[in-house]
Amino acid sequence: MLDRSKQLFSASVRHPVQAVDRLRSETAGNMVWLLARCLMGGLFVQSGFVKLMGLDAFAAGLARNGVPMADIAAIIGAAVEFGGGVAIVVGLQTRYAALLMVAFTVVATLISHRFWEFADAARRQQAVQFGKNIVIIGGFLLLLVHGGGRFSLDAWWRRHRV
Repeated sequence: MLDRSKQLFSASVRHPVQAVDRLRSETAGNMVWLLARCLMGGLFVQSGFVKLMGLDAFAAGLARNGVPMADIAAIIGAAVEFGGGVAIVVGLQTRYAALLMVAFTVVATLISHRFWEFADAARRQQAVQFGKNIVIIGGFLLLLVHGGGRFSLDAWWRRHRV
């Protein structure tokens, strides 16, 4: 038993650089996770805000795309886009927010980026937008599985729970 304690102690003394490197690596990974949340969520915050400020134009676009009750759909869509984006950025109920944003992005993609209805350059442009949204869905699925990370409100509340 004493030999095992000596081994553990001597290993930590001999490799303090490894311990510091591991801490730096974990911190860097958490910072990258925060940056990813800010980039993904920030896109939706900005876009949702623009839609909230111009609900009539957003509703008209939805109506042109054949969305029923476009006025109501515009309010719900813009609020979900903005609120879900804020939740992703700050890491609030991240897994639920990510699931909500997957659903939102699927619906938005099927409404707005129906590349199969276009030809030539417009088809290519819409296909790119469709593909971009598929990639965004992939990012939200990662957040769904892994959560908000260390630098999130979720983690802060877990650490400060009484």
